[in-house]
Amino acid sequence: MYSKTNTCTLIGLEGKEVEVESDITNGLPAFNIVGLPDSSIKESKDRIRVALINSGYKFPQGRITINLSPADLKKEGTQLDLPIAISLLSSMGVVTFSHDDFCFLGELSLDGRILPIKGALAMIISMREKGYKKFIIGAANKDECAIIKDIDIYPFENLNSLIAYLNNDKEINPYKLSLANSSDKVSYDLDFADIKGQESLKRALQISAAGNHNLLMIGPPGSGKTFSAKHLPTILPDMDFEEKVEVTKIYSVMGLLESGKLMNKRPFRSPHHSASEAALIGGGQSLPKPGEITLAHNGVLFLDEFPEFSKKTIEALREPLENGEIIISRAQASLRYPSDFILIAAMNPCPCGNYGNPLKECTCSQTEIRRYLNKISSPILDRIDIHIEIKPVKYEDLKDNSKSKSSAEMKKEVERARFIQKERYKNEKVKTNSSLNTRLMKKYIKLDKETEKVASLAFKKYNFSVRSFNKILKMSRTIADLDGKENIESKHILEAVRYRALDEKYWSI
Repeated sequence: MYSKTNTCTLIGLEGKEVEVESDITNGLPAFNIVGLPDSSIKESKDRIRVALINSGYKFPQGRITINLSPADLKKEGTQLDLPIAISLLSSMGVVTFSHDDFCFLGELSLDGRILPIKGALAMIISMREKGYKKFIIGAANKDECAIIKDIDIYPFENLNSLIAYLNNDKEINPYKLSLANSSDKVSYDLDFADIKGQESLKRALQISAAGNHNLLMIGPPGSGKTFSAKHLPTILPDMDFEEKVEVTKIYSVMGLLESGKLMNKRPFRSPHHSASEAALIGGGQSLPKPGEITLAHNGVLFLDEFPEFSKKTIEALREPLENGEIIISRAQASLRYPSDFILIAAMNPCPCGNYGNPLKECTCSQTEIRRYLNKISSPILDRIDIHIEIKPVKYEDLKDNSKSKSSAEMKKEVERARFIQKERYKNEKVKTNSSLNTRLMKKYIKLDKETEKVASLAFKKYNFSVRSFNKILKMSRTIADLDGKENIESKHILEAVRYRALDEKYWSI
């Protein structure tokens, strides 16, 4: 007897519709699954057999054929356990009512429980776009999936309760989730008010947050680079609903969704400098998986000890820093992953860390310093907007009890600057100053004669590249927004230039 159910498989972050066809015929007992299944799907035969027996059903003795259509699409994931089991039960005559308008997603345990799966939200969103409105899932995935409001989610704990519902022996209403948690106030244990003696760094981090600008910190060990970088999420604007769904979908696919609910906090990823190119950018043997840059989407990617990353790994950041996405190509697929993040990089000025340190003597030769700094190429430096040098904190700064600007105060200023940008670019496809292309820069960045003269002198003095100079103009626009000024003034240009002047000191050695 023939039967069919609907399900989904993930290719990157996109779900592809899969029809699970089953047929039981007379012959020697066999259980075959065809249609390019991966090893996790091939192993489902044993899970399904034991799950059906332990749920009280007699496993059929005939020749069982399961076809996963389309047959030329590689399928992977344990979410096919449930649709295969339901299709098989329909062929056995156990499930007697039509379920063609449902999409089934779930892994089966040996005792018939429906277990949570990775990427449930991404699959739900993709299948919704294909016209599906009813989804049957494991109970553990219900909160992450129910954030999509115009669909019906039916969560079940085990196979028996699901079969009772499908046969109209049990009535269950669709699960609805209150989205009150999505508007909860985001709180952090860190506060910029606790940072002493680094006012220039705090200012640079605020500019970075206000315009989505990348930032490079250069300073000796113990000067507060890592500590300060961890505070950046405390002044970033809260994510809107669409951004939360984007981030939640990525973390769901990677199996990193701890609460099973909508993610409220912006991601902060800090991979170790021993991370491989595939771990940072994304990759894999067959279907490439997202890397750290995708996990940092809509948030912060912090790379400590920046030159200690392999040169190949650092250079791989060029495309995502420029385009806000990464395309990973393999023989079986070419996948596009979002990677719109703020890069915060930290490094020592030399191998010993004390070049330019007024308190300690550097023991490195000029050749060693040059070799160390040259691990960061000019194209990468050009893509990092803000370059700031950090000096060691003095004892007097630590004992200074004067009130410093808190994260809450800085965040209000950042949100005001972001609102100005949102209104300015409401008819464009960009949200922040850092995303402006050449055409939009000509339209929205205007300099008067005096400011133009200052910009020209700075360009000639420091021999900026065109990309570096464009970064300065975008930073100037952000600084003016923080200042509440409609037009860019000379002081805004001069402050932005100061964040690019370090290149001459370090990379001209």
